[in-house]
Amino acid sequence: MMICFPQYDLKGKTVLITGAASGIGLEMARQFAKSGANVCVADLDVEQAEIVVKQIVSEGGCALALGMDVSSEVQVDVGVDKVVTEFGRIDILISNAGIQIINPIDKLSFSEWKKMLAIHLDGAFLTTRAVLRYMYADKLGGTIIYMGSVHSHEASPLKAPYVTAKHGLLGLSRVVAKEGASHNVRSYVICPGFVKTPLVEQQIPLQAKEKNISEDEVVKNIMLGNTVDGEFTTTEDITQLALFLSVFPSNVFTGQSFIASHGWSMK
Repeated sequence: MMICFPQYDLKGKTVLITGAASGIGLEMARQFAKSGANVCVADLDVEQAEIVVKQIVSEGGCALALGMDVSSEVQVDVGVDKVVTEFGRIDILISNAGIQIINPIDKLSFSEWKKMLAIHLDGAFLTTRAVLRYMYADKLGGTIIYMGSVHSHEASPLKAPYVTAKHGLLGLSRVVAKEGASHNVRSYVICPGFVKTPLVEQQIPLQAKEKNISEDEVVKNIMLGNTVDGEFTTTEDITQLALFLSVFPSNVFTGQSFIASHGWSMK
């Protein structure tokens, strides 16, 4: 079945997307560029980010590659400064960078725990603080979108730091919504179900090994068992939701989370 998505106009807007060299972030970078936005492709893998930028430019878009470790205060502040120097403004932040570690709590190292929270939560805070300074100062406002998960609302075994971090994004977004309202800044959390990205694909053998089941069983029973149709959420699904929220003209949804999971989670 062919699905026709609406077209959005983001001409003149600048979006910073972290973790944009692959997976959901990559699809967002491409589609935001096609909608006319200046796209800043931020990623730890700067070479891959540059490849993405070349592709966007070859298709008529406008983009900038940024090497960025979102857990580094210096790299985040310098990167956001570069965005504003290049494009004169920053209108949208999509805090998407993330990793996954599969381990039961009793086997989880403290360094693994800290790494997960640093990337997911510290990264969200640092990028938020950096862009808010500009959004507030230029009085143009803006939109901040955090990439949560169904695990922002649900718990699963073997993912303690991930679940903790994704729950934390709900709180951060809600505070940003309240503090940012007087500055015309809105915030949202998008909570995807399982999207078949490299991050999810690497979980399949890890879960199969930990649970002593086949990889097919991981996909069918764990990842898709609670969906209404046995389908993965797609990067395009999530991108379309981000585009919709980026252009929505009022505060009616600010501070809210949006679950996109084929019914895996319903809140």
